Amino acid sequence: MVLAVGLMSGTSLDGVDAALVETDGLARVEPLAFESTPYDAGFRERLRSLLGGRAAAERVAAVERELTDRHAEAVRSLLAAAGRAAAEVAVVGFHGQTILHEPERRRTWQIGDGQRLAEALGIEVVADFRSADVAAGGEGAPLAPLYHAARAAALETPLAVLNLGGVGNVTWIGGHEDLLAFDTGPANALLDDWVARHAGLDCDLDGRLAFAGSVDERRLAALMEHPYFERRPPKSLDRDAWDVSGLEGLSAADGAATLTAFTAASVAAALPLLPAAPRRWLASGGGRRNPALLQALRAALGAPVEPVEAAGWNGDAVEAEAFAYLAVRCLEGLPLSLPGTTGVPAPQTGGRRFRPRRAA
Repeated sequence: MVLAVGLMSGTSLDGVDAALVETDGLARVEPLAFESTPYDAGFRERLRSLLGGRAAAERVAAVERELTDRHAEAVRSLLAAAGRAAAEVAVVGFHGQTILHEPERRRTWQIGDGQRLAEALGIEVVADFRSADVAAGGEGAPLAPLYHAARAAALETPLAVLNLGGVGNVTWIGGHEDLLAFDTGPANALLDDWVARHAGLDCDLDGRLAFAGSVDERRLAALMEHPYFERRPPKSLDRDAWDVSGLEGLSAADGAATLTAFTAASVAAALPLLPAAPRRWLASGGGRRNPALLQALRAALGAPVEPVEAAGWNGDAVEAEAFAYLAVRCLEGLPLSLPGTTGVPAPQTGGRRFRPRRAA
């Protein structure tokens, strides 16, 4: 068992999640501490300007440096709050920020300077978790399923863990290595973008806009015609895979209601693709805090949908904890992805190791 820090900056562009865990990279995991540091509006927009991977190299490099330095501060703050020294930590799992994900073209791009972070902290860093999987023919996502399975070892199966971040993804667990995982479609990304443009809000807090609006069934049906839903899993997608310009003309509330229903319908479309119906769905990520979304999911799935706190997990921390766990697996030479989780042809190791040249 070693101490590891995991860092996650997700497709919602809301901030850095940092988690400290003790783990052997196999079945033993003990979450110890967690902090989330929100991005200010200016940095969020600088990140958003890089999405699609078309920004000038100089601009990408400048934002990457700032992103890396913000992650270093998040680790320092986490360790100080936990009363731990950097020298006690074996590794930091640094996901970075995805600005492009096109596995069908064998391309995925997460910015974040692993060597810069290692030098800043004096701790070995594992970064670039997705590239090896994509290069081998996998989707490069989702990568949390092995961690979900480790945490769910004592729970009744079949079970589904549903991450409701910017993009939604599901892990179906029939047993420790009996896994199927894939992106279901949008979760918060489209809804957050909509309410930012039409209501000046960061998110639809407590689902207030969605509850006040009405679903436009015709426009919802048009969104569900996307060919992604016809693909067999494993599969993954980019946060900008959908064009929601067809919703223009709706009120802020009706647009929020329609996009909330779209997320629920996307998850329901995944149900026939699973080996067996889950006994329960455990939701992590920011979307689990949205009662309008959970209500829509329960109706669409016809099954219990609960925040992962019902299983004793911290739903804000799961993704960051997963990258701490995966970083330890990288050190041990263990696979990070499986044919059933990313579609890679065989169990695939991954991640790049960056060792500090000096102590912190």
